[in-house]
Amino acid sequence: MALFDEKIRQQLRDILKNMKDAVNLSFFTQEFECWPCTDVHEFVKELASLTDTIKLSVFDFQKDKARADKFRVDKIPAIVLNGKDNAYAGIKYYGLPGGYEINSFIQDMIELSGRKEPLPAAIASRIAAISKKVHLQVYVTLTCPFCPGAVAVAHRLAQESAMVEADMIDVSLFPYLGQRYQVTSVPMTIINETHSLVGVQPMENILDVIKKL
Repeated sequence: MALFDEKIRQQLRDILKNMKDAVNLSFFTQEFECWPCTDVHEFVKELASLTDTIKLSVFDFQKDKARADKFRVDKIPAIVLNGKDNAYAGIKYYGLPGGYEINSFIQDMIELSGRKEPLPAAIASRIAAISKKVHLQVYVTLTCPFCPGAVAVAHRLAQESAMVEADMIDVSLFPYLGQRYQVTSVPMTIINETHSLVGVQPMENILDVIKKL
């Protein structure tokens, strides 16, 4: 059963025409003990069918462990977004990028394809100065209208710095992580497992925390 009706498919085709170069999607799944994997698999297949600029590869989380480790995938369902060279860009989605999150997902693909607005020079300079590994986990729910903004900020940081990785995590699929990090409202961004920011934060605020790490 298709996830998108023809009207939505045409809207997505029109938006995806803004992509410049190819973007690689690596989807990690398995056939057992992963009930959300089927819907996420259908989502990435339907999206990739709409344009030649989306290159989809599907991997088994267990059998393709070397590839999972290369992209630092530690749970499923997982989607890794990379640019045309398929070099690891540090951007992952754990769960279905549906609901409001389709907005951040499409924005990521357009930016990774080579079409992104330049950042202010002062912010770009601060990002270039990041000298330690940073892991951003953005906890969301698919019904949260504010969450895509938080995901977009974290993923743009990952695009701009090889020192930064950023994950979108659907807290409803990973409740044990929600408990571990005391996620009581979304969006919540966990920085290196030690600092948390609630709500959609400007990039400067995240950079302030990173500076203190």
